[in-house]
Amino acid sequence: MFYLGKVAETVTDFVLPIAQSENLNLIDVEFLKEGSDWILRIFLENKNGELTIEECEKVSRSLSMILDEEDPIDKSYILEVSSPGLERPLKTEEDFERFKGELIAVKTFKKIEGQKEFVGILKDFNVDKITLEIDNNKLEIDYSLVARANLTFEI
Repeated sequence: MFYLGKVAETVTDFVLPIAQSENLNLIDVEFLKEGSDWILRIFLENKNGELTIEECEKVSRSLSMILDEEDPIDKSYILEVSSPGLERPLKTEEDFERFKGELIAVKTFKKIEGQKEFVGILKDFNVDKITLEIDNNKLEIDYSLVARANLTFEI
């Protein structure tokens, strides 16, 4: 059995070929505890940035067969396959390029200008830094300091 930190990595190796065979992009894999339940959550999207119920079902069935056979998780868990939704995580360089001009939320590992959470328009990205526009000011954040980045929406 694998340590919890390895579960997402191991499941990624299983689900990636399934996603590719269905022409889907793997966005994220999470394994976390919610209440008393362990959740294995797979986020996918098709080339249009969407995901149909049929696509979810195909991936879920195929992945379930592999997980049953390989049995890499030593806990009972709930498998969820879904689209990443409105607050889609930004994980890859392609994600950041694709969503330039969009409102994003960024959490950092350490404080920048006295805070660790920022919401602004993604103006630029390269492998070293993210540039956000916040209240008509530009803020550059070293990419190495980014703990999490995702699309967000105004309320």
